[in-house]
Amino acid sequence: MDVKLDKWFRPKIDKEVLKELSKKSDIKGIVHVTIYFSFLILTGYFAFINWGTWWSLFWFFVYGNIYCFSNPIWHETGHKTAFKSKLLNEIFYYISCFMAYFEPTRWKYTHFVHHGNTYSTKDPYDHEIEYNNDVRKTPFKFLINIIPFAQLIFFKNSIAFEVIQHAFGMRTKVLMESIPVNARPRAIFISRIYVLIWILIIAWSLIIKSWLPALFILLPHFYGKTLHKIVSFTQHAGLARDARDHRLSARDIKLNPVLSFLYWKMEFHCVHHMFPTVPAYNLEKLHFHLQDQLPEIKNGLFETYKEIIPAIKKQRDEPNYHLDISLPEQQTS
Repeated sequence: MDVKLDKWFRPKIDKEVLKELSKKSDIKGIVHVTIYFSFLILTGYFAFINWGTWWSLFWFFVYGNIYCFSNPIWHETGHKTAFKSKLLNEIFYYISCFMAYFEPTRWKYTHFVHHGNTYSTKDPYDHEIEYNNDVRKTPFKFLINIIPFAQLIFFKNSIAFEVIQHAFGMRTKVLMESIPVNARPRAIFISRIYVLIWILIIAWSLIIKSWLPALFILLPHFYGKTLHKIVSFTQHAGLARDARDHRLSARDIKLNPVLSFLYWKMEFHCVHHMFPTVPAYNLEKLHFHLQDQLPEIKNGLFETYKEIIPAIKKQRDEPNYHLDISLPEQQTS
């Protein structure tokens, strides 16, 4: 994805180093998706063989949480950096988009805007973060994402509801503002395919009188987002809007190896926004080369949320409040 970032703060980095870090690899991409889908199938198998026992609740929870880490696969293939092969990127982009309930046309364009105008509340509007957003409702929206099946109760807050709106040809704010006129029919058409598949899965479950098809394919988005949401919320929460410096609007954190793998290194989110063409598997190296120009990195989720929670509490009363990030230039001045 080619994003114009000329108006943003650009850190200094050796051109040859950046060129090396920007190299894509089919092998690394194939290894990642192979391990990911192997664990997904394995946990799904344990959920299946334990169906009808209390153990199935545990295994479906594990399966669902792994399933929802398809989101980073959507993200990386959307940038066309997961693989060197354009075809592999395209195939896994559509597979992971469906798994994440993301209509691929919509998210192609809104993600482009997100990178060029991160956390923007003005024109163009960052629909990826700011879509239907009210910082005073952030804690509530966060909770309904991490509590299994809570989004079914508040279905209008689900991205699935947007897909249904587009399937019926409704002109949503995001459709009209982010998707070009010539691409809107495609977004509507794919949304209709999604809805048709969802209906067929429900029909399948009804015909065989079993929840299993729905639990394996349709419902993970509603019961398995807990871990992914806790991790992904750290990307921008509590940080500055409408700032042309990614160090103020996105953060890098350290995660344990398991979460880092599932998240495909997107915990290095600040440097990803600075150089979106660098593959995920090189982001940690990129952070190393830029660390003297970046804010101090947070070590783990606990330390990160110690910063985030007070910030979003304060934003409920002061919507324009954001964390005051100490930059290296400020530290040495």
